[in-house]
Amino acid sequence: MTTQASSAAAPHFPEQITGMYILAKALKNAGLDTMYGLVGIPVTDFAYLCQQQGIKFVGFRFEQQAGMAAATHGYLTGKPGLLLTVSSLGFLNGLTATINATVNCYPMIQISGSSDREPVDMGQGGYEDLDQLNVAKGLVKAAFRVNDPKDIPTAVARAYRAAVSGRPGGVYLDITTPCLGQIVDAKTAEPWYFTPVDPCPKMIPAPDSVDRALKLLASAKRPAILLGKGAAYAQIDDKIKALVEKTGIPFYPMSMAKGLMPDNHPLSALACRSTIMEKADVVMLVGARLNWLLSRGHGKWNPEGKFIQLDIDPDEMDCNRPIAAPVVGDLDSSVSAILEKLPNYKMSMDPSWVSGLQAETKEKNGKFAERLASHAKDMPMTHWAALNAIKPIIEGNPDVILVNEGANTLDDTRDTIDMFKPRHRIDCATWAIMGMGMGSVIGAAVSTGKSVVAIEGDSAFGFSGMEVATICRFKLPCTVVVFNNGGIYNGIGVNMAHNGDPAPTTLDINARYEKIGEAFGAKGYYVTTPEELKAALTESIASKKPCIINVQLAADSGKESGHIGYLNPEALQHPIA
Repeated sequence: MTTQASSAAAPHFPEQITGMYILAKALKNAGLDTMYGLVGIPVTDFAYLCQQQGIKFVGFRFEQQAGMAAATHGYLTGKPGLLLTVSSLGFLNGLTATINATVNCYPMIQISGSSDREPVDMGQGGYEDLDQLNVAKGLVKAAFRVNDPKDIPTAVARAYRAAVSGRPGGVYLDITTPCLGQIVDAKTAEPWYFTPVDPCPKMIPAPDSVDRALKLLASAKRPAILLGKGAAYAQIDDKIKALVEKTGIPFYPMSMAKGLMPDNHPLSALACRSTIMEKADVVMLVGARLNWLLSRGHGKWNPEGKFIQLDIDPDEMDCNRPIAAPVVGDLDSSVSAILEKLPNYKMSMDPSWVSGLQAETKEKNGKFAERLASHAKDMPMTHWAALNAIKPIIEGNPDVILVNEGANTLDDTRDTIDMFKPRHRIDCATWAIMGMGMGSVIGAAVSTGKSVVAIEGDSAFGFSGMEVATICRFKLPCTVVVFNNGGIYNGIGVNMAHNGDPAPTTLDINARYEKIGEAFGAKGYYVTTPEELKAALTESIASKKPCIINVQLAADSGKESGHIGYLNPEALQHPIA
């Protein structure tokens, strides 16, 4: 092999290439065609080479948001989203998103340039000398360092497999600066390239586990199917529909599983969460985990109830409650096996179970509609007044992807807007973190080509608002709706020192967020009434252009921590509602 240090003469392309070229070609050979990131030393040339190879590069203003876009890309497509960062703090900024992807089971690969190993290992104060590999290990699904260009295609293949196989997650690839710049004869490198074969093989469940699950399900008097975002990620929509409708069992979707089955389906128990928890005697978890979002299986849950769990990770079983019927395998294979054997089992469901849930749904939906209508003319607008105006427009455009984050804005939007298509609702998911909004908007628009509407609290928007510039630069069909109540939770916090400083939760009730969009070429709207909001949202969606709508809310609209205020320690005083 003919190689030389990157500090020597420039390579004579195309006879000679660099590690960066090999990396770009290896990614393309693996079928990865989109990368999100932010360039600088030592990866700038690599981004140009990716474009040369036909890989779309979406440049961001902040690495964390590029990572959120890559994670969303992975969730929506089933292929790893790619994140590119520089070393040191750029790596750390991106790593937060890669960790979040791992927690949420989204496949993505973070590629970061890293400094020369010798000064890093010796602690000699080299340029951005952070031991990035060891920082990432333990926080992501897998991490690899590449020191030699000949190992790059292998590293890409291993990263791809780790990201998508088993339980998906985030993978970190550490590519050292000498490796990126090393010059190699093109002919020498040619045998190194290959395309990974079957990177995500089927994991067939044990036949006896399927029979055990069906036997338990068939014996249930009050069964329920609980759909998690893993079921949406699996893209087995027709099989999920068949499972629900052939068994006749009511289903409850978690937030990002909304739309996997239409929220208004006759068997939807979306309005009956407490009843499902308290009265169901058998619950089938499909791509869902008994984590904090489901009270870890405790609290209101029927202590005598039994669980069937379909999951690819055997370690998930018995995590919080004993699982009476674990079915370990990929969801496609597991649901297919259940459907195949379903005719051999007769359901014993109490006929009053479904009719009772349907009656409860009708009653609760009616009361909710009355609640929305009662706030329709609130002035200044409240969350409910704004959502009453937005609801028919989003539901009338079911192919628009909805991105949603905030506290009250998240909770109230989730409860208000029905979804009718799978993978059309993206939110802050398992960790309930703020700051995923604009990255997810961009990742959704780029990976699907669809229009996207984000409904953001003003605090949540602040984490990522600069990426409106990216939306505009790439001319994406995205509308950002900002609910401005002037604060975190609301804008009426009181500084208990009374020294003139804003309270910890106070932002700016008079902020003109639409001006951020206008600065980069988006159409901006400032709305103070439901009628103005309806007109602005209708126009912006139809335009298929970057738009931002600043929705002026009352400062006292919203409560601390939204629907999960119970997670806070008891306060000594209560300066905000």
